[in-house]
Amino acid sequence: MTVPVVKLLLQQHPGLHLTFVSDPFMKPMFDGIERLEFVGANTKKDYKGISGLFRLSRELSRLHAFEAVADLHNVLRTKILRFFLTGIKKAAIDKGRAEKKELTRPVNKKLRQLKTGFQRYADVFAELGWQVDLEADYANRPKPLPGLVPGVEHKNITGNAAATGAVNDRTAKKLVGIAPFARHLPKMYPLDKMREVAVLLSTRSNSQVILFGSRSESEILEGWSAPGIYSVAGKLSFTEELNLISQLDLMISMDSANMHLASLYGVPVISIWGGTHPFLGFYGWRQSMQNAIQLDLPCRPSSVFGNKPCPVHGEQGCMEGITPEQITQHAILLLFIKVFEDWAARDRTGVQ
Repeated sequence: MTVPVVKLLLQQHPGLHLTFVSDPFMKPMFDGIERLEFVGANTKKDYKGISGLFRLSRELSRLHAFEAVADLHNVLRTKILRFFLTGIKKAAIDKGRAEKKELTRPVNKKLRQLKTGFQRYADVFAELGWQVDLEADYANRPKPLPGLVPGVEHKNITGNAAATGAVNDRTAKKLVGIAPFARHLPKMYPLDKMREVAVLLSTRSNSQVILFGSRSESEILEGWSAPGIYSVAGKLSFTEELNLISQLDLMISMDSANMHLASLYGVPVISIWGGTHPFLGFYGWRQSMQNAIQLDLPCRPSSVFGNKPCPVHGEQGCMEGITPEQITQHAILLLFIKVFEDWAARDRTGVQ
């Protein structure tokens, strides 16, 4: 969720340079951002413990004479690192824990939209003197497809299409991503039902379904493979996966990282919610709330991160009333709208 805020920050403050410190795995998400230097630091291995964090602080201090430190995580490790970076203006994110507790407690919930994570990040930079207008124009650029993925009929992207999302061939199938997994069960739509969604979409719409997951989930997703359904789980690097996600016409996901990754590239996301809730502030960047599929239950949300079962419905009970047909119909509607948007974009740009 930091990427769009950082992009807008740099866009609105041309004289600003950022050094972004995070897990090395995250680097591809920041590639190509001007005036941003990414420093990969594994604080659970290479910079483990207090001595490791002290060493990291010394290395960072030698790298640049920093004017300020923005702590966008505010956990024990970053607090210690912040302490070691002396003589510098500092600010840390306010996670709004008390407000979130009011939303997730079993009774007397105060169900309301809380400040988004994006706004909380922007507040950190504002405290340091750099305001961020989150409503400003934000460029979403599809990335090159990761070569020819076997079984996937690729789009023929043109120069104009890179900006509009249009494709040359008006008969080309739409690419629909499905990311059925989440870190915790209360955030996961039952897999048998999600498999049914994949089958329904592949047979009812002019689209190809691409299944996303980790290497450990690849065996399950390979079992879903069928004409029009293809799994890329464990087959692509993170960079290649981002490139493919950027070319999707639609993503269907849980309250998970894939919702946020697709949002970075302006891909519409149908997100399915159970134990958590968009009101907690973790909804996808500029996603329509109409595309959040959820049930209005008095027990929801039961936790902030989905790591606690619902006290009423258990692990996945808060999603049981959501049918595969409901998700499929919503997806077909969005794909239908996308076809007309693509046609209109081609008419404006003169692409035939």
